Amino acid sequence: MLTNTVLIIVLLVFILVIFIVLMIDYLPQLNTWQSRIHIGRYQNKEQWNQKVVAKSKQWLHKTPTIKLTDNKQFIIFDILKGNYKRASIQHWQEAALLLGLYENYKISKDNTVKVSIDNYINSKIDTSGNWKIVPKEIDGVILAYALLNIDWVDHSKIKPALDAIWLLVQDLIGEDGTVQYRKSMKNYRYVDTIGFICPFLSCYGVKFQNDDAIKLAVKQISEFNKYGMLHGEFLPCHTYQTQTKLGAGLYGWGRGLGWYAIGLIDSWTNLPENHALKSELTKSVIAFAKMAVRFQNDNGSWNWLVTCKETRADSSTTATLAWFLANAASIEELKSECIISKDKALNYLMKVTRRDGAIDFSQGDTKGIGVHSQEFDILPFTQGYALRVIAN
Repeated sequence: MLTNTVLIIVLLVFILVIFIVLMIDYLPQLNTWQSRIHIGRYQNKEQWNQKVVAKSKQWLHKTPTIKLTDNKQFIIFDILKGNYKRASIQHWQEAALLLGLYENYKISKDNTVKVSIDNYINSKIDTSGNWKIVPKEIDGVILAYALLNIDWVDHSKIKPALDAIWLLVQDLIGEDGTVQYRKSMKNYRYVDTIGFICPFLSCYGVKFQNDDAIKLAVKQISEFNKYGMLHGEFLPCHTYQTQTKLGAGLYGWGRGLGWYAIGLIDSWTNLPENHALKSELTKSVIAFAKMAVRFQNDNGSWNWLVTCKETRADSSTTATLAWFLANAASIEELKSECIISKDKALNYLMKVTRRDGAIDFSQGDTKGIGVHSQEFDILPFTQGYALRVIAN
């Protein structure tokens, strides 16, 4: 009798474990499916903007986990092995939300947005102006840039936190004088790094009169222009090798274009008009804008591999390039083309926004050089950059 009872308990436990494993695998898929019902049915941009803002405020304090893996089965094993999520990925999600909500507040003066931003900052920075948990990877630099953007923050009081990020960047400078993405990949210079560090370096440099930071931002971009662009096309690759000076990975990876775009355009915007290095960046802005417009789809999107029309459209690429073009439009020779392109991109993003205000169909996290996700789902990073564009 006792043996039968034990067998029943073991069987019930086994069934429960299987049920939990299946729920972990299939509940997210079920949620994604139902969230896409009636996607993009917004009557106007104001209604859409309100939904996007509401979702962004929610995500700023409870940011969805961005998976490291594309695996959809037996996810529990990825979780147990620590291959499911990473804090550094979350940093650039939160940074984009912060940047987007700040741009929204500048035009809406919605106090709930301001309170949301302040609460977030208080959760990251202590009363002495230091990080409560100091970012340890390059991905965290863009989060510091988001803090630098917020004009009601007394940046002198959080300077210890900002200085810590400057030291983090300096510690990653390689033998060639440019910044590594990871010390474990010291011979490669990733396009991602331009987006992560250059906006911070240029803004920090201007605000605190640090010429070395500004020069490093411009050098990171100019060196990539020399070795990381497809000859004659101004089309960035994923990375280049510092010893061979050859590109590695895909040329035309969509979010790679986005990383380059936000690193370039924010650095260019941050520098005063009379700065000695501004004209060098202006040439790059013009060249990149002309290239980007050329690869935009008729529906306003850009694909995850922009040179291949057969690949899927990527909302993260679309949002970041739209931000670039919205700012590049201040250059007279680009104005008309950039505004048209930006507006087309916004129309596309509105059509791929779920009922709850979450913008859908962004490519998942990249796994390695030339190894790109084929998952297309929500990404707070996209949400934040869409908000920046809407408010521009």
